[in-house]
Order: sequence, then structure tokens, then C-alpha cells
Amino acid sequence: MRDITRIILHCTATAEGKDYTVDQIRGWHTRKGWSDIGYHFLVYRDGTVAEGRPIKRAGAHVRGYNHNSIGVSYVGGVEATRVNGKWIAKDTRTPEQTVALDKFLKEQMELYPDATLHGHNEFSAKACPCFDVQVEYDYLIDPKAEPKERSADNYICKRGLQRFND
Repeated sequence: MRDITRIILHCTATAEGKDYTVDQIRGWHTRKGWSDIGYHFLVYRDGTVAEGRPIKRAGAHVRGYNHNSIGVSYVGGVEATRVNGKWIAKDTRTPEQTVALDKFLKEQMELYPDATLHGHNEFSAKACPCFDVQVEYDYLIDPKAEPKERSADNYICKRGLQRFND
């Protein structure tokens, strides 16, 4: 088994409100020449967590960090339509995805107690996953922090939009 030291959260950079499956994303990734889908887990808009690349194999989700990490992605991450021909990054997690991610990431942190939790944007100049993982999941990162109280108001990021393509 691989030594897991990081759990890295992503978004699929797909339009808000649209569903995509592991098999569809696997097709996109294999057409790029990858051996499989890059993520180990994918969280659908309805909150279902689906397995992607087998956990025993290194992912293809963060250059230089794949050998010892798990890639978890939620479906979504950009506005529903392009603005001036560009996709605009947005935290598009549904309430179901938010709840599922809370539970799943907590389970993964318990399963890999030496692992740290990160957003893809901590390793790259990308907006992905379109929110600050260190703020959102501080209660998983710091055992002294209190869990977030979830309400409809904090499901969608209100921190402003970033260009996903830049």
C-alpha cells in the first residue's frame, strides 16, 4: 500500500448544474494519454461518492504530489455558462456534495491520521477547488477547531469569482 501523506481536494472544472460520471471523466483523462481517471474519488452532485482510480495506484491530479496523495474531486467548479469565452471559477457544491464531502473527508482523515488536507490551489496557480480548503475544513485540520454549522447560506462561495482559465 502507498504511504498516504496528503488528501487533495479538486473540482472537475465542469459547468454548474451538469452531471458527469467517473466513466465520462475517465474518458477525458485517457484521451489525454493518462492510464485512468486522475482522481481516486468523485463526489457527484447528489452526494454519491464514487470510486475512480484504485487507491493502491498513484493518481494523476497534482504534479509532483501524486505518489503519496489521494485525489478527491467534486463535480462542478465553474459558472453554468462562459463569460467572454472563458469559464469562471465558482464553488458550485450542492448541499448534498457539501454534506458528503464533510463525511467522506472526515473518514479519510481518520483512515490516514498522518495525512494533511489540501486544495489543489495550494500546489498550483489554479482556482481548483474554487474555495479555501484550509478555512472550510479547519475543523478536520485542527482538532481544536469546531465543526462548521451548515446552512443554505454557506453552500455557495461568496468570496468573488476567479477566472478558471488563467
